[in-house]
Amino acid sequence: MRNTARWAATLALTATAVCGPLIGTALAAPASLYAPSALVLTVGHGESAALATPARAVTLACAPTPSGSHPAAAHACAELRGAGGNFDALTGRGDVLCTKQYDPVVVTVDGVWQGKRVSYERTFANECVKSTHGTSLFAF
Repeated sequence: MRNTARWAATLALTATAVCGPLIGTALAAPASLYAPSALVLTVGHGESAALATPARAVTLACAPTPSGSHPAAAHACAELRGAGGNFDALTGRGDVLCTKQYDPVVVTVDGVWQGKRVSYERTFANECVKSTHGTSLFAF
């Protein structure tokens, strides 16, 4: 009986010594599988970000799962992934009619997209025109 207990203790210690370091590695692995994607988006009224005071700002993180204060984080991340992270590739919806009123709205995006630093600024003629571009991303 003593021999069985000794073997069980030896087996348990060996398993702990061999598998213990692997558990820490396994827990840390998922964080390294995703390139960081964390953005701060702002919107303000004015011709450029330098002249406009931000009216609203939200955060958007897309990896490993969509999160942040953006009201439609999952849709915004999917839309940005679909455009390959190119903010200029986000196309407007053609089914919306906007007035020709000029009341400039500027949108900025700063942060990291899939591990690369990004900084983007775009001025739209008015709020309606802004709402048609990047329907989920700029809707906050």
